[in-house]
Amino acid sequence: MCHEGDPATHLYVLVDGWVKILSVTADGQERVLALRGNGDVVGELAGEMSGHRTATLQAIDLVHALIVGYERFTSFLDANPGAARAYRHEMTQRWGDAADLLRRHPLTSGAQRLAALLLELAGRHGTVTGGTGDTGGQIDVAMPLSQQELANLAGTSRATVARAFKS
Repeated sequence: MCHEGDPATHLYVLVDGWVKILSVTADGQERVLALRGNGDVVGELAGEMSGHRTATLQAIDLVHALIVGYERFTSFLDANPGAARAYRHEMTQRWGDAADLLRRHPLTSGAQRLAALLLELAGRHGTVTGGTGDTGGQIDVAMPLSQQELANLAGTSRATVARAFKS
C-alpha cells in the first residue's frame, strides 16, 4: 500500500481487511511491527513526524480503505471533538500496548510471548469452527503469517517459534 521512506501525504482508514506494518533494520532484515485491521487508522504518524513513511504497509488479504489527506483528517478531528477524543484514545492505547510489551519482555520467555500473541490474535481475529454449544470447537485465525513474522510480533526468534509449535 505504501513503502517506508516514501513521501507521506495521506493516511488510510481500514474499512475491511488486514495489513502488516513492516520496517527494515539497518542490516536489511524485514521486521513485522504490528497488524492492523477493520476500523484502524494507519499511516498517520508519518504526516506528523517526518513527511515520509516511517514503515511499509502491506496488505495481508483484500483490503478496502478510505484514503484521507493529512490536512483533511486534521480538519475533521478539529471539527469533531468526539472523533478527536476517540482517535486520541486509540493512539494512547497503542502506546500503552507498546509500553506493556517492553515491560513484559525481560520477564517472559519467547514461548510465553508467542502464546500471548496467539491468544490475542484468536480473540481479535479468530472465528470458532466445529463444535456446537458447550463443546467449543477450534478457533481459526485466517491470517497468513510466517514463523518469522510471528517471531517479530512476539519479540522472539524464529527458532523459538518453531520449538514452541513442535512442543
